[in-house]
Amino acid sequence: MLSSKAVQAIENTSTSALQFTDQTDLHNIAQAMSAKRIETDIRTLVSFGTRHTLSETESDVRGIGAARRWIKSEFDKISAECGGCLEVFYQSQVISGERRIPNATEVVNVIAIQKGTSDPTRYVMMSGDIDSRVSDVMDFSSDSPGANDNASGVAGTLEAARVLSKYKFHGSIVYAALSGEEQGLFGGKILAEHAQKNNWRLKAVLNNDMIGNIEGVNGVINNTTARIFAEGTRQTESAEEARLRRFTGGEVDSPSRNLARYIDLMADRYIANLDTMVIYRLDRFRRGGHHRPFNDLGYAGVRIMETNENYNRQHQDLRTENGIVYGDTIDGVDFDYAAKLTALNAVSLAGMANAPTPPAKVSISGAVQPSTTLSWAAADADQNPQLKGYKIYWRLTDAPQWQYSKYVGKVTEATLENVVIDNYFFGVASVSEDGYESPVVYPGAAGAFGE
Repeated sequence: MLSSKAVQAIENTSTSALQFTDQTDLHNIAQAMSAKRIETDIRTLVSFGTRHTLSETESDVRGIGAARRWIKSEFDKISAECGGCLEVFYQSQVISGERRIPNATEVVNVIAIQKGTSDPTRYVMMSGDIDSRVSDVMDFSSDSPGANDNASGVAGTLEAARVLSKYKFHGSIVYAALSGEEQGLFGGKILAEHAQKNNWRLKAVLNNDMIGNIEGVNGVINNTTARIFAEGTRQTESAEEARLRRFTGGEVDSPSRNLARYIDLMADRYIANLDTMVIYRLDRFRRGGHHRPFNDLGYAGVRIMETNENYNRQHQDLRTENGIVYGDTIDGVDFDYAAKLTALNAVSLAGMANAPTPPAKVSISGAVQPSTTLSWAAADADQNPQLKGYKIYWRLTDAPQWQYSKYVGKVTEATLENVVIDNYFFGVASVSEDGYESPVVYPGAAGAFGE
């Protein structure tokens, strides 16, 4: 027979199912994404022939130079339409002596920043990759349309900027078109180092690399699922942090993993007919993408992409062999699907930028006790005037997504009575007056999103 305390604990858990405030603006943002505009942008990027990092930079109609100038002109146009709300600029570095960039080459990113109204030094980011390639990674002259890889990601980033620039947010949003991905993730490295050097409080990097293909090389055709790749233990963990994590957990609760959980919930709530899979891996097996340089510096970053890849269309010379058509051409892109994944990015960016900053200095106690106590630092009131309070989340240790939550008010410590620390994982989110929430922050260094 259960004791009265055990019964109370079960009741506390059963009545604490996840609650959220439905946001009309997020529905409107999702519905505003235009597959037609995304198609137009992808076709324009394909029209430059090749966007290889080592390709032509002087021509106005061919090569990566023409492509990046066009991207900047689109960001400038978007900014003009919102009264100059975007700060648009090139960011570059000369790279040489690398296996895939042997000679001095200027790697140029195109960046647009929509500054927040109250917390402008807090950033969330969406990115896509400008460059394309064929079978030989050093072939910079052959036609390389790169329609899906990765004109789709750049087009999605432009479209997100068009829609989100019509709104104002407390935090800042970065829209990034990065170069040099196929040659060694150089554009991401340049921007990640810039963020670190300039003390950006960067809370989330959403890397979009191939968001337009629905027909897999395995024959599966599916436009209703997407993948979110998220690393576990952060790259910057110290030996002492690793020692503590061994006894407290956190292997599956890095900031990247909880960012992925946040995006997964956004898909459930705001994107019709889309189910996302959070994959517990940095990227595809032994492969990489432009979120990795940010992960390398300790930032939360994930890769959002299609579920079913078609390797006949990736990194291939344009040709037909044995009846198989190879090459990353425009006919391999589903524009409605690309718009759907763009919408997922946009509502996630908007939700985080509208929410207060994720809680900092989250800690937990409750060993050999019947209850669990969490504490955290109070958010800066000037930066977060929208802060209403905080919500505690918890889940069974083998559950992939948060299962229970409890709003605890504008406090810096709260106790869950008769919820035993050993049986669950816990975290804390910040909540705004109108119900926007930050990603959940797991206690300790393993889950910290930073100050």
